[in-house]
Amino acid sequence: MQTIFSHSNLDFDGLASLIAAKKLYPEADIILPTKVAPEVNHFLAIYKDTFTFKQISEVPWGKISELILVDTNSINRLDDIADKLPPDVTYHVYDHHPQTEETVSYTEGKIDHVGATITLLTELIQQQELSVSPLEATLFGLGVYSDTGAFTYDNTTSRDLAAAAFHLEQGANLRVIEQFRDAPLTEDQLSLFHQLVDHNDLISIDGTDIIIASHSQKSYTGHLSVITRKLLQVTGADAVYSVVTMGNKTFITARADNDRINVLPVIRHFNGGGHEKAASASINGKNLTAIITEIREHLPATVEDAMTAKHIMSSPVRVVAPETTIETVSKMLYRYGHTGFPVVEDKKVIGIISRRDVDKALHHDLGHAPVKGYMSHSPITIDLHEKISTIREFMIEEHVGRLPVIHKDQLIGIVSRTDIIQAMHGINKNSGHSIQHTSVPLKRQLTQTMKKQLPSTIYSVLKLLGKEAGRLSMRAYLIGGTVRDLLLNRRNEDMDIVVEGDGIDFALHMQEHYGGHVRTHETFRTATWKHPNGYKVDLTSARTEYYDFPAALPNVELSTIKEDLFRRDFTINAMAICLHEEAFGELLDHFNGLKDLQKQQLRVLYNLSFVEDPTRLLRAIRFESRFNFRLSKNTERLAHESVTHIHSVSKPRLASELIRLFNEEDPFVCVMRMDTFSLLNYLFQSPLDTNLSAKHIKTLAGWQVVLRDKSVAVHSSIWICYMALLTTMNKESFDELYDFCLTKEDIKTLDTLQSLTKQKIDLEYLLNLSLMDLHMTFAHINKEPLIAWFSIFTEKNTTKLFNYILKRETLRRTIDGEDLKRAGYNPSPLFKDMLLYSESLELTSPHISREELLKAIHTKYSVNENL
Repeated sequence: MQTIFSHSNLDFDGLASLIAAKKLYPEADIILPTKVAPEVNHFLAIYKDTFTFKQISEVPWGKISELILVDTNSINRLDDIADKLPPDVTYHVYDHHPQTEETVSYTEGKIDHVGATITLLTELIQQQELSVSPLEATLFGLGVYSDTGAFTYDNTTSRDLAAAAFHLEQGANLRVIEQFRDAPLTEDQLSLFHQLVDHNDLISIDGTDIIIASHSQKSYTGHLSVITRKLLQVTGADAVYSVVTMGNKTFITARADNDRINVLPVIRHFNGGGHEKAASASINGKNLTAIITEIREHLPATVEDAMTAKHIMSSPVRVVAPETTIETVSKMLYRYGHTGFPVVEDKKVIGIISRRDVDKALHHDLGHAPVKGYMSHSPITIDLHEKISTIREFMIEEHVGRLPVIHKDQLIGIVSRTDIIQAMHGINKNSGHSIQHTSVPLKRQLTQTMKKQLPSTIYSVLKLLGKEAGRLSMRAYLIGGTVRDLLLNRRNEDMDIVVEGDGIDFALHMQEHYGGHVRTHETFRTATWKHPNGYKVDLTSARTEYYDFPAALPNVELSTIKEDLFRRDFTINAMAICLHEEAFGELLDHFNGLKDLQKQQLRVLYNLSFVEDPTRLLRAIRFESRFNFRLSKNTERLAHESVTHIHSVSKPRLASELIRLFNEEDPFVCVMRMDTFSLLNYLFQSPLDTNLSAKHIKTLAGWQVVLRDKSVAVHSSIWICYMALLTTMNKESFDELYDFCLTKEDIKTLDTLQSLTKQKIDLEYLLNLSLMDLHMTFAHINKEPLIAWFSIFTEKNTTKLFNYILKRETLRRTIDGEDLKRAGYNPSPLFKDMLLYSESLELTSPHISREELLKAIHTKYSVNENL
C-alpha cells in the first residue's frame, strides 16, 4: 500500500505537494495531518470535498509498504507515527529542506534547494506530461507563492518562477491565491498575538534587532507560525522568536527577515527544524524561563558579521592632485572606467572630481584647467568599519556616488555605488561574505577538489603561500588556467599566483624563509620562485593594464585582484582561488566564469577586448579546439568586427600565439575556424588557396598524431610548417614567413622546407623508391619539414612516404661507431656512410642480426683502405 504524508501544521506548500504527489503516485492514499495552518484550514473549508483525503485515524499502518514524504524529509515532523510504521517500509522523499541527521533513507525522490517543494513536483509533472486542472494549478500556485513570500525570500530560485508560470498557463487564479495566502487571525490567536506584543524583549546584536516574545497559558492555540509572522511585520524587527508554553509543552517558532540572520542554530538546539528564515521546535517538561535563557545564549551565533566598508571597498585608490588638468583626468576616467577620483594634497583628501564635473568642464573648453576649481570640496568620508546600511544612507541623503575610506588618517580605499549594488546582490569581492540569491552559489569551496586533483606536495606549497602572504598582510590567489582546469577536472599543475601586494617582495620573502631561487622581472613586478623541491611558482603583483592604442603592448599599474582578473582574456580564465588562511579554497568569480564553463562557452570580459589585444582571437580559437567550447553569441560578433586589427599586431607577437595553436590543439580544426573569421587573409599578404591548404594541413595533422601516439617527439618548429602549408609556398610566401620565425630552429625548418619545395622531384619517382633508397636520400633531413613536404602530395597515396618516417623515427639502431672500431675499421668520414647503410638495411630487414649487418658493411666497403 502506498501512502502520501506531509508535516504537521500543514502549510500550502505541503498541501499542494500532497495533491501533486498523488498525480505521480495515482494508487497512493493522501493522509491529511491532524494540524493544519489557519490559511490552509480556510481553503479546505471550501475545497475539502474536491480532493480525496484520509485522516490519520483511518490509516491501516500494518499494510503500508511505501511511504511518500513531501515537504519534509524526516518522519519526526509527522503526527507521532514513527512507532506505527512497519520496519520494512520503503520511503520516497520530495523536499526542499536541507538534509539533516533525521533525514530518512529513501529509494526514490528528490531533495533540492528550491523555494518550494511543489516546484520539484511540478517539474516532474511537466516531464511526464500529466494534466493539471485550473483548481490544482491554483493550489500549486498557492504553495509556491506562500513558501517564497511571493518570490521575495532568499531561497527563491528561477525554477520557482518557471513553475509558477506553468501554473498560470494551466489556469491558476491569482485572485484566489491572494485571497487565501494570508488568513486573518481567529479570536484566540489574536489574544495570544496581543500577549506576545506586550511581553517581549528586544535584543540588539551587531546592528540587528531580535525580539524574544513569550507567554504561558494552559490552553492550546494553534498556528503560532502565523502569529509570529505578523509579529515580525508589526514590530519591524529583523527576527522574532515566539516562545509559548501551552499546558505541558512549550512551542518555539522563529521568523527572520534579514539576510544576516539564520534562526536554524537556535531551533536545532531544541531538536527542531525548518529553514534559515523560518523554523520551529517543541519542548516537553522544560521551564519557560530556562528556554528563553538558552535562546539568548545562542543568539550571537545566528547573526553573521555585518558587511562593512572593509569588505566592499576598492583598494588601492587612484587619486589625482589638485593641479591635474581636466583633460588628463578625463583620459584617466576613460582608461580605468571610473566615475570619479579623490583629489589628494599632502596625503589628505580635499575633494572629489566626478565624471559629470569633468564632462561639464570639457563642454566649456576648460580641459586645460586644474581640477581644484571644479571638484566637490569637503568630501564625505567613511571609516573602515562603517556598515553597508550607513554607507547606503550617506549616498542617498548626500547624493554622492563615491565615498573615500579613511583609516588612521590615511586614504586606504573607496566605496562606489557599484560596490554597494554588488554587495546588495550578494557579490562581494574582498571577503568571505556572500549572499546566495540563486540556485547556483556565488561562492564555491574548492578545498576538497584541490586535495583530490593536485599532488599533495603542490597542495602543501599553496597552503604555505597563503599563510606566508598573510604574514606580510598580503592576500594570495591561485589564478587562471589552473583554476579553470580544476573545475574541468583536467590535469594542470602550474602554480600561477597573484598577490595583492608586491610579487617580488613576496618571492624574496619565500626565498629567505624557505630557500630556493628567485628570478625577478622589475617592469611588471613579477617573480618566479623555484621551490627547493623543484616546483616553480610564478608570483605576480595584482595589476591592471591599459592600452595606449589598439594592439599596443599594455602599460601596467599595481591594483586589486578584481582588476587583475578583469584584464584576462575570457571569463573562464578570470577566476581565482583564495589561498589566505581564513578563506582558503574559496572560488573568486566576479565575471561568472563558472557559469560559462557549465555552458561550455567562451566570453570576453568587455566589448573592446579583441580591439585592445587582437591576439585574443587566436587564443579563442585555441581554447575552442582544446575544450570543444564555442564563443558566446556576443563574443563571436565582437570577434568578426575586430578581426581587421590583426594587421596592427607584430609578427613575433602573432607567432607566440600561433606556436601554441599549432602545437597544442587540432591544427585542422583551428585553421577551419580561422577561415570562418577570414583571419588567414589578415595574417598573410600573399595570396592563399584555403581549400587546398586545408587538405595539406589535415594530412600533416593526421600524421603528427600518429607520430605522437608512437611516442615520437615532434619539435615545436612544426608550427612554421603549418604556416607554410597555408600559403602557395612560392618565394614571396617564404620571404613573408621568415618574419614570423622566433628561433634558429624555426628558420632552419623553414629553410629545409623551402629547399624541398624547390626540388622538382616527381611523386611517382618517390613512390617507386625502395625503403633503402628513401633513407639514403632523406636520412639527413629532419622529420618536421619532411612530413610537411610529403603532405603536399595529397592527391596520391603517400602512406609509403609517411611509413618511412615512422619506421625511421622508431628504429632502434643495432650498431654504432664503437662496433665499427671493434670490427677493425679505423675512424674516418666513411663511418657516416657505413652507419647510414646499416640503418637502411635495418629499415628494409627489421630482423637482421648484428653479425649480418657487419658482414654486409664489410662486403660493401671491403675496398676501403682503412681496413
